[in-house]
Amino acid sequence: MSHVGSYLWEVRRTVGSRRLLVPGAQVLLLDAAGRGLFQRRADTGVWELPAGACEEGDDFVGTARREVAEETGLRVDRDALEAFGSLSDPGVHTLTYPNGDVTHCFALCFVARRWSGELSPGRDEVSEVRFRALGDPPRPLHPPTAVVLEMFREFSSTGRFQAR
Repeated sequence: MSHVGSYLWEVRRTVGSRRLLVPGAQVLLLDAAGRGLFQRRADTGVWELPAGACEEGDDFVGTARREVAEETGLRVDRDALEAFGSLSDPGVHTLTYPNGDVTHCFALCFVARRWSGELSPGRDEVSEVRFRALGDPPRPLHPPTAVVLEMFREFSSTGRFQAR
């Protein structure tokens, strides 16, 4: 789904580009070889994980599932999503979009090791997708994605939920 018509789009029509606090989700999809699915943003060309803002009536899991489907064409069951961290550091997760809109994002980060469907990027948001080793992500990498990958490495070694 494109941004137009979304809850955030409706709010922006009232408040303009000023900073908004936005809850959302990010999803690290891992294949059998442990590689992560990265996507290149159509608007800025940076690589990131499937992610997006909550819509009215969404919970974090629903947001994660919807964003994966919209951006990759894949379907993830609720029980396949494991929360491993939360990224809300305004120094890392305050985003300015090409149109000037500013958001301070509060993302619950999930990992999924199983899904269904055919990989089919949502062309209005994603220009390219590829699986890559987590230690060798594609470049240029979206700065919040780099932090999420660090959080996942820490979670994988300690088993502790990460918050930044």
